[in-house]
Amino acid sequence: MAYLLGVDTGGTYTDAVVLDEAADRVVASAKSLTTRPDLALGVGRAIDAAIETAGVAAADIAMVSLSTTLATNALVEGQGGRVALIFIGFDEAELGRAGLIEAMKGDPVVMVAGGHNHGGGELRPLDFALIEAEVARLAPEVTGFAVAAAFATRNPAHENAAREAIRRIAHLPVTCSHELSAGLNGPRRALTAVLNARLIGMIDRLISACEHHMTVIGIQAPLMVVRGDGALVSADLARERPIETILSGPAASIAGASWLTGERDALVSDIGGTTTDVCLLKDGKPAIDPEGARVGAFRTMVEAVAMRTTGLGGDSEVHLLEGLETGFRLGPRRLMPVALAARDYPDLVHQALDQWLAMDAVGEHHGRFAVPLWHVAPPPGLAPREEAVAARLMSGPLKVADAVHTRLELPALMKLVARGAVMIAGVTPSDASHVLGRLDSWDAEAARKAVTLMARRRNGRGDRIAAGPEALAAQIITQLERQTEECLLEAAFGEDARDWGREAPEALARHGLTRAGLDRHQGVVRLNLSLGVPVIGLGASAPSYYPPLGPRLGTRMILPEHAGVANAIGAVVGQVAMHAEGIVTAPGPGVFAAHLPEGPKRFNDRDIAVQALERALSMDAEARARAAGVEEVRLSVTRDLSEIEVEGQPMFIEARLRVTAQGRPRIAVG
Repeated sequence: MAYLLGVDTGGTYTDAVVLDEAADRVVASAKSLTTRPDLALGVGRAIDAAIETAGVAAADIAMVSLSTTLATNALVEGQGGRVALIFIGFDEAELGRAGLIEAMKGDPVVMVAGGHNHGGGELRPLDFALIEAEVARLAPEVTGFAVAAAFATRNPAHENAAREAIRRIAHLPVTCSHELSAGLNGPRRALTAVLNARLIGMIDRLISACEHHMTVIGIQAPLMVVRGDGALVSADLARERPIETILSGPAASIAGASWLTGERDALVSDIGGTTTDVCLLKDGKPAIDPEGARVGAFRTMVEAVAMRTTGLGGDSEVHLLEGLETGFRLGPRRLMPVALAARDYPDLVHQALDQWLAMDAVGEHHGRFAVPLWHVAPPPGLAPREEAVAARLMSGPLKVADAVHTRLELPALMKLVARGAVMIAGVTPSDASHVLGRLDSWDAEAARKAVTLMARRRNGRGDRIAAGPEALAAQIITQLERQTEECLLEAAFGEDARDWGREAPEALARHGLTRAGLDRHQGVVRLNLSLGVPVIGLGASAPSYYPPLGPRLGTRMILPEHAGVANAIGAVVGQVAMHAEGIVTAPGPGVFAAHLPEGPKRFNDRDIAVQALERALSMDAEARARAAGVEEVRLSVTRDLSEIEVEGQPMFIEARLRVTAQGRPRIAVG
């Protein structure tokens, strides 16, 4: 018999499921904590547990498919490697567009002369000497390079030349913007390339961990990875283009939700440790975001499901809002729950909590710990203060107050957190759930101590923020439910066909009239607001947090069996889909330029130019689909012809073509 293995690696848990392909049913599922310093441990434990529970042999696994929220989480939390951007043919003003400066986070940018024009002609020669000199200088300080050139989608020659120089000199990963998008928006292409370069190391470690464990236990089957649009790609392609795995986990969860429930129209809400992802399922399929995936503050040019991702999860940081009254906000940063930190480091955590509880006043860093996540050594390219903090953490986790000796070192610690090298442990909704008895996964006693300590903090009036741990835990859970409502309402307003005027979905979700409608206000004005579609709640913690939301939002709350492993299920029920895009332009009267993968080629006939481009794109898409393991490839072509009328005659502007090669991946038959 042939079995399929789905694996999903999230910020907190790694899930695995075994599906019987013939019977189309879940045979077994398992969960294991995601092990950040060495991802192979968590991946291996989840796979082993699922296979053992299923009672099947490793040799019977015919395909393995992997989805992950690690890339999404990293972008939401501002994490990733240090990269350099080679910015060719742009002026410095372009750095201020598309959030590129914010995305660089102080990482180096090399402005280089070169680039092409709209028709693919060279604008000015490439300053090759500058690229070679800067790459040699920066190579020891970065983990990878991103290359973006003006109009590279019309002619990629300068990006390709820069890539070859970087590989020859630095031997580091290189991301070229034209390989990720066919769009013309140079700064957004550059942003997408930068984020891709930042994620390469993280996704490579995850894929390598999965491949290694497959080899160890004897799984001889292809490994696929879920892309952000829900399609499957080969592991090798995912390594090159990890940016395409942003929203991979959410895309898999949509497929899993549809498979588990059979619902055609619903809001799917997937809560993890770091994020809540909401998407509209319509006619059994998720919509694709026409503007590109938006994750956190960044609008990329990556094709992905139309998903709203918010930094809200079971492990979200609990912020106490300043003011006379007590208020909270959760996220967007993920913390390690104190209950989990105590499970792994019981002596450190309990001794520190007992010490702090014995004090009269609660200090700024009380209840918080710094946990190093590196496997062998800290990441390269650290500033002196970062090196000093990292050196103290070489022996293991510390209280934050022991990790930083001066206020100037606190930003250095946060830089290490932003790079994913260190994690802060502190109070989260998961700890509150342990206090209330809703969760019993880790160290409930430590959670209670940490929440007790936090309850002693004081608001602007000088009053304690809560009467005790139960009261504070209940307030934290209530805040999580309220912010989840906001996530669902944002998606609902955003997907509704009505024109809501100037108000953005985010504002509408928090509007006073919306809140009054949810409260079923009955006064001189009567208000009642409800969702018009059911909500499918996914994620391991959904049964703990979501049941009250159905009545509150006036709709059915569906919590399917196996909701906690829906991502892993969705990972193995998808298909491979490879896209290739190109354009034909008219640079002059009677001249038609087909912008082929190797560069522009001119023709004297429009139809011949379009046919040449279609052939090239079809060959490219089919070759990549077959490389991904598809034997029976189905090709589909979308053509978008733009013309204007001049003196009653049509005038050609451009033609855009998109070829999709699709099919189920080949499975190994024992």
